[in-house]
Amino acid sequence: MARSIGLAHVIRHEDGTATGVWGVYALKSAFQPIFAFNEGRLSIVAFEGLIRPFRDGEPETPAVFFSGCPPVDRLHIEGLTRTMHLLNAGACLPEDMSVFINFDPSVFTDRSISDAAMRDMRLVLHEANIDPRRVVCEVTEQKTVSQEALYDFVAALRDSGFRIAVDDYGADESDITRIQELKPDIVKFDAVWIAQLMESGAGFALLKAMVKSFEEQGIHTVFEGIEENWQLELAEKSGASMVQGFVLARPEIASPALRSMVTAAEPSERPGESGQAETTQPARAPGRTAKVFGRRTAR
Repeated sequence: MARSIGLAHVIRHEDGTATGVWGVYALKSAFQPIFAFNEGRLSIVAFEGLIRPFRDGEPETPAVFFSGCPPVDRLHIEGLTRTMHLLNAGACLPEDMSVFINFDPSVFTDRSISDAAMRDMRLVLHEANIDPRRVVCEVTEQKTVSQEALYDFVAALRDSGFRIAVDDYGADESDITRIQELKPDIVKFDAVWIAQLMESGAGFALLKAMVKSFEEQGIHTVFEGIEENWQLELAEKSGASMVQGFVLARPEIASPALRSMVTAAEPSERPGESGQAETTQPARAPGRTAKVFGRRTAR
């Protein structure tokens, strides 16, 4: 089988982790837990893969890295980051956890690009020993150039066993039209939009109605960017299936220790209240206290 573009730009380390190399940048994976509500408690059910760029050993923000990338390179960088996240998920995450991977719809300009991306995904999944049913493909909020190419790619992903999510619902191109067209398994609500709706009774009523409508269609919902305890409590009251945010867990650079850290975690106290060092914390009842997950890293 041909070697994928993503694998060609990856360095594999002795501990099983993978680092991407693009120009002067070393690209690492960070994983942020996604939690599900279950009878008044929260438990980790998935992780989202996030890029962490480093230049000369010093961290850069993803925004700085991507702003310096020529548009012609964006397709290859997209493939590289997916490759990295999948390899690191296979090496570092518990085997029963799903992994969310971002897809920028603007790079899928024709069918040949979609076909090549699918071939690369199959190669990387084989390399990482990951069942495609563990993978949730997040279509981000960017505008697509070719709707047909995007539809074909999403259909091919679904046929191969992947699940589909629409990311940042309520922002830019992630609107009800995209939901109707892609028929995703999961909708992730935009963090800024959620915060705005939660500020008023009328806004929260609208939020609840949207969640109910999606859930009745069999579409699970994720509230991301949850940073306050009161937002977490409202997320549960809204009926959302899952939540993600700094109040619960911060992203952690991929390492084999992640697997054992998740397994060993116990409920604890509210972030920042104890004055103690931050530790892994996957679960708590809404309104109670919990430590954050891992080190404080830049978003």
